[in-house]
Amino acid sequence: MSKVKLTDRYVATITAEPGKRLEVFDQHLMGAGLMLRVTDTGRKVWMVRYRTDDGQQRRLNLGMYPDIGLGEARGRAAEARKKAVDGDDPAGERRQRRAEARSNPLKTFTDLADSYFAASEVGEWKPRKTKKRASTLAGEKWLWERHIKPELGDLPIDDVTPAAIKKILRSLVATGRESTSNKVRAQIRQMFNYAIEQERVTVNPVAKTTALGDEVPRQRVLNDDEIRALWTALSDRSGLVRKNKPAAESRVFIGEPVSIAMKLLLVTLVRRAEMSGAARTELDLENGIWLIPGARTKSRRPHLVPLSSTAVSLFRRAILIADAKHIDPSPYVFPSPRDRRQPITPAALTHALRHVREALDLGRLTPHDLRRTGATNMASERLGVSPFLIGKVLSHSTETGGAAVVTLTTYALYDYVKEKRAALDAWEALLNTILWGKPGDKVAGYFPDVVPPAMSEELRRRVADDPAFRQALINELLGLPTTATTRQARVTKLRDQ
Repeated sequence: MSKVKLTDRYVATITAEPGKRLEVFDQHLMGAGLMLRVTDTGRKVWMVRYRTDDGQQRRLNLGMYPDIGLGEARGRAAEARKKAVDGDDPAGERRQRRAEARSNPLKTFTDLADSYFAASEVGEWKPRKTKKRASTLAGEKWLWERHIKPELGDLPIDDVTPAAIKKILRSLVATGRESTSNKVRAQIRQMFNYAIEQERVTVNPVAKTTALGDEVPRQRVLNDDEIRALWTALSDRSGLVRKNKPAAESRVFIGEPVSIAMKLLLVTLVRRAEMSGAARTELDLENGIWLIPGARTKSRRPHLVPLSSTAVSLFRRAILIADAKHIDPSPYVFPSPRDRRQPITPAALTHALRHVREALDLGRLTPHDLRRTGATNMASERLGVSPFLIGKVLSHSTETGGAAVVTLTTYALYDYVKEKRAALDAWEALLNTILWGKPGDKVAGYFPDVVPPAMSEELRRRVADDPAFRQALINELLGLPTTATTRQARVTKLRDQ
């Protein structure tokens, strides 16, 4: 037994001689009672030593290294000491929980998965200190059902070995799914961390595996021709046929609401889940504002999206379609066809876009690539928007802490609204130039979706030949904010309320 002021490097490199076991106590102030036990097989376990109120000395297992790092081990040790000072016995409580677990054990990996998902759904298991989002859990369940359960679900938990896990990871990498391989590994690791917390196991087998997938950040950006082809296909979906598919599966069937949602992804640059779950109460179309609550954003902070006239008209069209043939309006812009009380899923956008790009032979294309396309064009010499402002438009998190977090949360919701609107309006103008060859021609291309098809041929010619008349007509039909000054005045008024 020795005493050392532990460091990350020391913990990572310390070894025990063959046939011997080391016990090293931490001399750091925050590590009082903390011990690292090292075996000759390389196994390293954190322990903390304390005394109960009646003077008995206890040792509590804090977890395995490297699953638990030095900093976290010191934090857990401090928590255990505090409980002991308060009269509790953490080790005794753990033994009691273990006895209860033995009376109703988690036997198979499927048993563990069921318990893990149940605990995650109610917020009992929060590895990052916050309850998992429903979308996150949905993704984890998909990975479990598709890739993990078929291979490991029926195995006893103790038989889920590093070798069994590696077999799944290698299989995925061999079929070109390297990113999925890494996600599966991370998912299994989380499940076993939960099992350790439940004292069902003491070792996480994933710690003896490595991420096999060589993930390369996607760089997919649509060129102008691809943007035109995609927008045209979304506007006229008739005749779209997926190539190299059986006849029964080749036709592309995409409803107008989903096509509008995908156009809006390109126009607003929001994330697919933010778009699919858009609620009507979030939209102020008169002022050209979309306020996405923090509960629906990746950063968990509200995100204000200035809406261009294109976005406003598309949203109005989507709402018009949603209300057609229904007495009671849905609370969502894109209600599910199966249950109008729920929105469409983010996956609906991904699947629809996959079918369209297969019909157009555009190569691999995801909803996030539309977001990247807009951001890349903003940053290019075509628009010259600063990276900082693009980050604001995309609602990327700002690395701040302390009082700055309070300031951002309370006051910064309307920060840079004018600049964000200018950036999105510039992107709209460029998009219109790409689509129609006229930066100010903000109605062409989606005007047929708004103007009744029964209008006279004379009116159609005037709309086609007179941009000013066309814009005035669309403003009249949709009630769009007429000028940037008017929009900014409305934003200022809303902010001051």
